[in-house]
Amino acid sequence: MVLTVDEDITSLTRLQALLPTEGFTNTFLKVTDHINDVARQFIATAPFIVVGTKSSGGLVDVSPKGDPAGFVEVYDDKTLIIPDRLGNHRVDGFQNILEDPNVAILFIVPGHGDTLRVAGKARIVKDRAISARHAVRGNAPLLAMVVEVEEVFMHCSKSLIRSRLWQADTWPARKTAPTLAQWVLATVDREQTLDEVQEDHSADEETRLY
Repeated sequence: MVLTVDEDITSLTRLQALLPTEGFTNTFLKVTDHINDVARQFIATAPFIVVGTKSSGGLVDVSPKGDPAGFVEVYDDKTLIIPDRLGNHRVDGFQNILEDPNVAILFIVPGHGDTLRVAGKARIVKDRAISARHAVRGNAPLLAMVVEVEEVFMHCSKSLIRSRLWQADTWPARKTAPTLAQWVLATVDREQTLDEVQEDHSADEETRLY
């Protein structure tokens, strides 16, 4: 079914007519090209990030990554180091970086309304010193993502306020949202029950964090 709309916005002129940028000076001046002291403090308190990458074919991937607060290392004011932890074996983000090094990172601090956005060029590295610095429970990451920072700015809290993300009394009951196990049963042809798939995933979460 083709979606019919009143208007497709296809030019910057039309976009600016609908969403004027004049008068929002701070919005455009708040961008910097390096990790300043404020950004350092925010990164040090962030236990969760979302990394955006893009393949040469144009498909965009967004990957969540989490660890104890401050797990992203600020090597210097132009360089970030993100350790690679055990995941789902798809390595979509890493494959994309090999094709297109441009990445974007969103830093999120629980309970905090504002977010930090960083963009730059990434590369995949294997380095003993980096792995040793980022070892957790005796388990060192095999690889890391090194990001050359090109753009940094903080984003306002309106989206988190509207979503009430940090207000626990608005959260849906845990079991009302579908689980990964349900997704697997819906998309993968396998002879397992929902409970069996969920048991596999629960064991993975307990034993393959690091």
